[in-house]
Amino acid sequence: MLFSRHPDSTEDSLLFDLLAGMGSPENGSDEPLTPTGRLVLQKEMNLVIYCAIGVKQPLDVDALKSMIQSSPMFTHPRFCSLLVQDSAGREHWRRTCVDIDQHVIPVYGPIAEGLSDEAAVNEYLIDLSTDLPGFLGDDKPLWDVHLLMAQRCMVFRIHHALGDGISLMSMFLALCRRVDDPEALPTIHPPSSAKMRRGGSGEWWKAVMRVLGVVWFTLVFVVEFMLRSMWASDWKTPVSSSAGMELWPRKLATARFWLEDMKAVKSAVANATINDVLFGIISAGLVKYLDHRSPNAVREGTQITGVAMVNLREQPGLQELSNLMKDNPGLRWGNKVGILLLPVHYHRSCGDPLEYLRKAKSMIDRKKKSLEAHFSYKIGEMVMSYLGARATTLLNYRIFCNTTFTISNMFGPHEEIAVVGNPITYMRVNVSGLPHALTLHMMSYAGRADMQIQVAKDIIPDPEFLAKCFEDALLEMKAAASTALNSKK
Repeated sequence: MLFSRHPDSTEDSLLFDLLAGMGSPENGSDEPLTPTGRLVLQKEMNLVIYCAIGVKQPLDVDALKSMIQSSPMFTHPRFCSLLVQDSAGREHWRRTCVDIDQHVIPVYGPIAEGLSDEAAVNEYLIDLSTDLPGFLGDDKPLWDVHLLMAQRCMVFRIHHALGDGISLMSMFLALCRRVDDPEALPTIHPPSSAKMRRGGSGEWWKAVMRVLGVVWFTLVFVVEFMLRSMWASDWKTPVSSSAGMELWPRKLATARFWLEDMKAVKSAVANATINDVLFGIISAGLVKYLDHRSPNAVREGTQITGVAMVNLREQPGLQELSNLMKDNPGLRWGNKVGILLLPVHYHRSCGDPLEYLRKAKSMIDRKKKSLEAHFSYKIGEMVMSYLGARATTLLNYRIFCNTTFTISNMFGPHEEIAVVGNPITYMRVNVSGLPHALTLHMMSYAGRADMQIQVAKDIIPDPEFLAKCFEDALLEMKAAASTALNSKK
């Protein structure tokens, strides 16, 4: 999953140009896992992605099976390979025949009595995350689709070793069509084609200052990154994590936002982005929650650090599936994700809600001037190559144990889309296997943005209230933005 640039325009773009015969299986030797694939299969970092997709009409099991069987997903090497180990214990992919009935699992009847559909789906997602021994067996590829018939919801469960959020979402959207034009593929914000402008002879010093800024901020943030991987840790708060927490029982709740509200807040601060607004919401919401949960328990100015997953592909946003399945180093299939450390500072008396946005923007702007995310990706590859999977796991695991929460953000289609002619009502994503008491995953779709809030329930027993804190934070920031706009008139 990715903390990627969120689009603001609704320009049309052709998302996919599928290549004929692409991904057809061929006989060959086992393929070794990538370094990142090996990392996310270690027991301390065993990451599994869950994508819940709601639809308007009853689910047609046979139609969905037929769609999957005729899609690139069914013939892609990652999705039709078993995970095996050689005599040295190194993991490999081995091609196999896929039995669709092992992977598409209809669930009839109510999941839980007395729960709304949203709560029932969240409960099912948490139950799935505890069923990993059966999911990670050596008898089938590491993916399946659960069809919750009563809730009209499809749940894709896919191990992170098969790909990152961009790769997997690209594959799913290739199966969908727009509701307003059943022949058209989903509209995704196109990447900017603007080329770097050449400065005049008098602007060389600005380029030098930019380079010096990149060097300085990279050095500062890389030192912090290395300290976090060793011993430097957040001060303890009521939402702090600890080693082994990836095994603790979980709960899941959903916070819902309107993108128009986020854009209204964004316009109140010059050059702010949707990601800035999202982190401002998280900052304000966490302060609200901590003040309610444990008044005066957190020291003023305490740093609460988030770990953000960042897309490092050359082309920002969702990739064309054809490019991802070519042998292109910049757009290859798989996992290409770096890490950013994003701090929140607890301040009890922040009168202006927009101050959270200003602070978030200032911090993220500094991060953008650094190569921290690229460094984290490269250092992980290097440690994996020279010291092996266990050392790489320890490096990453320590970073998560010494921080407080995980955050990712991915944008989806602008308009309503349908799968096998059935209009999609929502798209939500979460990940299991991280040693954080709090993980936040936001995905936008058709003017809305839903954030899945997954918590260790012994640490955060009331994620529904935390979701409301985030929702209220956006509304307060929107009201402040409206007041500020009216005062300028």
